[in-house]
Amino acid sequence: MGTHVIKMPDIGEGIAEVELVEWHVQVGDEVHEDQLLAEVMTDKATVEIPSPVSGKIIALGGVPGQVMAVGGELIRLEVEGLGNHREAAQPKAHEEVPAKPEAKPAPVAEAPKPAPRVESKPVAPAARPAPSPAPRRAPGEKPLASPAVRQRARDLGVELQFVQGSGPAGRILREDLEHFVEHGGATIASGYAARHDEHQIPVIGLRRKIAQKMAEAKRRIPHFSYVEEIDVTDLEALRVHLNAKHAAARGKLTLLPFIARAMVVALRDIPQLNARYDDEADVITRYGAVHLGVATQSDNGLMVPVLRNAESRDLWGNSAEVARLAEAARHGKASREELSGSTITLSSLGALGGIVSTPVINYPEVAIVGVNRMVERPMVVNGQVVVRKMMNLSSSFDHRVVDGMDAAAFIQAVRALLEHPATLFID
Repeated sequence: MGTHVIKMPDIGEGIAEVELVEWHVQVGDEVHEDQLLAEVMTDKATVEIPSPVSGKIIALGGVPGQVMAVGGELIRLEVEGLGNHREAAQPKAHEEVPAKPEAKPAPVAEAPKPAPRVESKPVAPAARPAPSPAPRRAPGEKPLASPAVRQRARDLGVELQFVQGSGPAGRILREDLEHFVEHGGATIASGYAARHDEHQIPVIGLRRKIAQKMAEAKRRIPHFSYVEEIDVTDLEALRVHLNAKHAAARGKLTLLPFIARAMVVALRDIPQLNARYDDEADVITRYGAVHLGVATQSDNGLMVPVLRNAESRDLWGNSAEVARLAEAARHGKASREELSGSTITLSSLGALGGIVSTPVINYPEVAIVGVNRMVERPMVVNGQVVVRKMMNLSSSFDHRVVDGMDAAAFIQAVRALLEHPATLFID
C-alpha cells in the first residue's frame, strides 16, 4: 500500500489561498475516483474538489474556516501501489544514530518553608427562626409595604399577602421579603422560563466573505441614499394581463424584469451610473452593456449573480435568466463567472422589503437600486382620493463618482418609465 497526497489545486486568476468551507468525507472513509472531497471558497465562488484516485482517507489537512495556501496538503489517502508520496528516509539498521548529549538537570531551588497555619473557626451568624405559617389576611386587607418592597415582590413573583411583616404595625420590610423567599416561600408562576443558553457560531465560508465585502464597501465608499415612491398601479395591471395571456407558454413575470428594463432605458441618458470605480488607480470605467447584479438570498447568505447584457433580452428572457441564476445561487452552484462582473445592482426583498431601506453598494460599483414592498394606499389623483398601488425605490450611490443631481435624475427617469409602462418598449 502507498500514500497519495492531494494538494490544494491552482484555481487560477492568480489566487494564492482559499478558504476551506466544508468536508464531504471523514478519516476512515473509502472514496472512489471523482468523488467529491471538499468545498473551498475564493473571493468569487465556491469550488468543489474531487478525488483523482480511489483509496482510504487517513488524514485531513484542515478544518472548515481555515485559509489554506494553493499547493498545500489538502488530504491524504492510502491507495493501492506506491502512491505519490514518499516518507522521509529512515536510518538503516547498521547505521549508528549519534546520541544526543545528556542535558544536566537544572538545579532545583529549595522551596520556602510555609508559615505556621493559624486556624480560626467561623462564627456562625445568629440564626433567624424560619417563619411560622402566616394566616392569610382577610379579603381586601392590603399588606403594609413600601413601593420599593412591592416592586421587589413583583420581580420575585411573591404575593405579599402571605409574607409576615416585622415592621411597625406589621409593615413588610425588604428583609422580611428576602427571608420569606430564602426559606421556601411560595412564588407566583409566571409561565415563562428563563434561558441562559449561548451559542457561538463561527463566521466562515460565504458568511465571512459577505462580512468582508460589506465592511470593505462601507469603509471605502461614501454612501448617500435617495428614496422615491412610485405609483405602480398601471404597471401591476400590465403584469397581471401579460401573465394571464402568456404565462403558460413564456413563463410568469414578476416586477423585477420590468424594473430591470426601466434601469436599462434610464442608463442610456445617465451612463455614469453604470460604472465601476477603481479607487486605487483613480479610474472610472463606464460600460455600454448593463451587467445587472441581482442580489439573491440563499441559505448561506446574500449572493449577487449577474444578469449579463440585460439590455439585449426582452421581459421573458430577463425573467428566465434571473430565475436560473437565483436557483443556482441558492444551491451553491453558481460559477465564478456568474457571480462577478456586474456594473450596477438591483436588490429586492419582495414582501419583506419594508417601507425604506439603505442598501450597501456592491463594491466597486457606484450605484444600487433597492426595491421595497408594494402596498395599497389612498392617494389624491386629479382631486379625488383613490386607492393606488405604491412602491418605494431606496437607492444608494457613491458620492465620489455620482452627484446628487445625477442620482435624482436617474431615479426620476426610472419612476417615469414604471408609471407609464408603455414607454418601456419605445426606443
